[in-house]
Amino acid sequence: MPRITANGSWTSPIGAADVAAAGGTAQWLEVVDGETWWAQSRPAEGGRVALLRASGGAVTEVLPAPWNVRNRVHEYGGRPWVVVGDLLFFTHWDDQRVYAMDRTAGTVEPITPKPADTHGVRYGDLRAGLDGEVWAVRERSTGPRRADVARDLVALSPAGAQPRTLAATHHFLTSPQISPDGRRAAWLGWDHPAMPWDGTQLCVADIEPDGTFAAHRVLAGGPDVSVCQLDWETEDTLLALLDPEGWWNLHRVTLDGEITNLAPVPAELGGALWRIGSRWFAPLGGGRHAVLSSGRLAVLDENTATVSPVEEAAELVSWSPAFAVRDDTVVGVAAGAMSEGAVVQVDLRSGTITELARSEVNTAHLPDPAYLPTPRERTFRSRSGEDIHAYVYPPANPDHSAPADELTPYLVHVHGGPTGRAFGVLDLDFAYFTSRGIGVVAVNYGGSTGYGRRYRERLREQWGVVDVQDCVDVAEALVAEGIADPNRLAVRGGSAGGFTSAASMTTVRTYRAGTAQFPILDLLSWTGQGGETHDFESRYLDSLVGPLPQAQRRYEERSPINNTDALAGPVLFLQGLEDEICPPEQADRFVAALDGSGVPHAYLTFPGEQHGFRRAETIIAALEAELSFYGQVFGFDTPDVPTVELRS
Repeated sequence: MPRITANGSWTSPIGAADVAAAGGTAQWLEVVDGETWWAQSRPAEGGRVALLRASGGAVTEVLPAPWNVRNRVHEYGGRPWVVVGDLLFFTHWDDQRVYAMDRTAGTVEPITPKPADTHGVRYGDLRAGLDGEVWAVRERSTGPRRADVARDLVALSPAGAQPRTLAATHHFLTSPQISPDGRRAAWLGWDHPAMPWDGTQLCVADIEPDGTFAAHRVLAGGPDVSVCQLDWETEDTLLALLDPEGWWNLHRVTLDGEITNLAPVPAELGGALWRIGSRWFAPLGGGRHAVLSSGRLAVLDENTATVSPVEEAAELVSWSPAFAVRDDTVVGVAAGAMSEGAVVQVDLRSGTITELARSEVNTAHLPDPAYLPTPRERTFRSRSGEDIHAYVYPPANPDHSAPADELTPYLVHVHGGPTGRAFGVLDLDFAYFTSRGIGVVAVNYGGSTGYGRRYRERLREQWGVVDVQDCVDVAEALVAEGIADPNRLAVRGGSAGGFTSAASMTTVRTYRAGTAQFPILDLLSWTGQGGETHDFESRYLDSLVGPLPQAQRRYEERSPINNTDALAGPVLFLQGLEDEICPPEQADRFVAALDGSGVPHAYLTFPGEQHGFRRAETIIAALEAELSFYGQVFGFDTPDVPTVELRS
C-alpha cells in the first residue's frame, strides 16, 4: 500500500545524478560507409561532445578525449563534422579550429590557422566540397561587442592552405551544397532583422573553373517565406522545405524558379533553424521521402501527394532534426512518452525498430516505469479564444499517495526560444519532480513552432504578453479543474523561458515562486545596440517586441529588471558564467536589486558553463537547489538534498 505523504516529500529512486547521466544527448547523425555515426554530449566529462559510431552491434568512440566535436557558430553551433573520402573533418571546441583525421592512420592535424584571439574565428556546418575540399561557414569577431561578427562561405583544403572565400551574400549563411554534376552550389541566407523562421533566401551560383562562385540567384524564399533545409535532387532541381502557405512543406525548386509543393498538408515538416545543418527530410527514392511531421517520422509520397505516419514508430513521438536514410531504412535520434532519446533504426519495409544506442543513461539508471509520468497532450483555451497546446505530467510514484484533502503543487514549464516547443516525451528532469509529488505542465504558448506560421506569429511584438498570459491561462485551467493547488504554483524556464518566468513573476499574481535559468531580464540591453547578447539574436526583439527606437517604452515596461519591486514571490536564478547568449551581467543586476528588498531569493552561478548546463555537477546542483527552493516556499520537507540559502 502506498504511504500517505505530503506532496513534494515523496521519496524517489530518481536522483539528480540520474538526470545528469541522462543528459548525454545524441546529435548530428550521419551514415558513413553503411555505419551510423553521431555526436553525443557527455556530462560526466565536463560536457565534452564525443563522436561515436555503431558497427557490428557495438558502439565505439571515433575520437578519444580530449577532442570535443562542437563549435560556436551562431553560439548554438552548426554541423560539426563530415567525412570526405578517407578523412574525417571536425571542429574542436577548445580552439574552434577545423581538424582532419586520417581514418586509416588515426592521425589528426589542424587544417585551419590558429586565430589571433581565443575563439576569434569559428567554423560550422561542414560539408563536402570540390576535389576533397570542405565547405563551411566561417564566423569572425570584428570588434569588442558580442554582436561584432562577420561571416562568409569558405573552402578548406585538407593540406591546410589558407581558407578560400566562396561567397558572402548575406549576414547569415548556411554552408553551400554542391550539385550532383559539380557545376553549381546552393545555400540559404538571411539578413537582420529577420530570423531564419521569418524569411530566408535559397541561393544558387555557378562554380567558376577556379573554384570560386559566380554571382548568385535567389530561387525561393523571401521576407515572409522561410526555407529551413535544401538538398540537390538532380543537377537541375532542388528539394526544399519552405512555408509560403504558412506550413513548412516539401517543395521541388527548378533552376528557372518554378516551385511545386509535393504534398500540401497543414502540418510542419520543417522547423526553426536554430542550428545550421539541421535536417527534417531525406529522399528515399521513387518519389518517396522520409520527413518529420511535427516531430514524428512519416513518409511523403509525391506520387499520391500524401504524408503518412510510420505506424510502427508511432510510440516515438519526437525525432531530432538529424536523421539519415540507407535504402528503405531510417536512422535517427528519437524519444517516446516512456523512453529517453536513443539512436534508432527503422526498417520501413518490415516495420522493425532497432535501438542502436541509448543516450549516456542506460536502462540501469531508469527506474521502474511506475515512477515515470505519462504525459497527457492537452489543448486549452486562452481568454482571447485561442488554442493553447500543452503536455501535462502528473505525479507518479507507487510508494506514495497524497492526503485526500491536499491538492498537487504544479510547475509551469516554459520552453526556450521562444521559437521552440515542448514534446510529450520522457524527461527525467520532469520526472525528478513528478516522482516526488510535484506536477509539471509544459506549455507550447503562442509563438511555439509545430503549429504553423500563424501560431508562431501570435507572439509578434507580444513577447512578455502572449507567452505570459497563455501560461497563466493553462495554470488557472488546471486549478479550475481541481488538479493543481492555486497556492502552490511555480513557473520555471531557461533562456527565453527564463524571461517569461521572470516576466510572469513581475506582472501577474498566479505564481508563488519562479525559477529562471540563464534568463533574459533587460530587453534594451539584450540587443546589438545594448551589447549584452550575441549577433544571431541581436535583432530578434525587432519582431518579438518591436523596432527601436519606436518601441523603446515597450522594452522598458516589459523588462523584468525594471519591475523588481512588483515580484509576486521568491525567485531562484541559475546562471552559467561563460554564457555569451544570456550573459551573467543581467542576472547580476537583478539580484543586486533584490538584496535588502525583503523578497526571498537565491542566485547560483556555475563557472565553465555556457548557455544551457552541460556538466554533470552543474545539473545536479541546479536540480537539487530547485527542489530545496520549492520545498521552502511551498512548505514541504526535502531532507535528501542540500538546503539552498534564501536571502532577502
